[in-house]
Amino acid sequence: MIDFTNKSIIKLKPMENSEGENEVKDILIPDETVTFAFVSMRDKLIFTDKRIISVNVKGITGKKIDYTSIPYANIQAFSIESAGTIDFDSELDITISGLGTVRFELSNKTDIRKLGQSISGYVLDFEKRHV
Repeated sequence: MIDFTNKSIIKLKPMENSEGENEVKDILIPDETVTFAFVSMRDKLIFTDKRIISVNVKGITGKKIDYTSIPYANIQAFSIESAGTIDFDSELDITISGLGTVRFELSNKTDIRKLGQSISGYVLDFEKRHV
């Protein structure tokens, strides 16, 4: 389960951005674009150019869905760790204001450096506009 308050490690695999957009299309604002999308069983983690959205599918039927949105403005710090020879997964740690640090375990198919660069751009751009 993807739950920002749980702070658990989640095994995520990349999915097509178009699939991610389809999962959150009803809550996106005009001109918001999906930049990265990941899936873990039924749950999804979607990165847009404005925020990070957790899609938590609940219940046996999967009809109940919880959407949690974290604006990039709420990110205080983050770190990335690339996959290694023995440890095949990449990791993304995000420290969120009011919630603490959440760790995401991403498959080695994830371009973790590109994801980190993307997050940096959004976080630093927001800070630059609000100084």
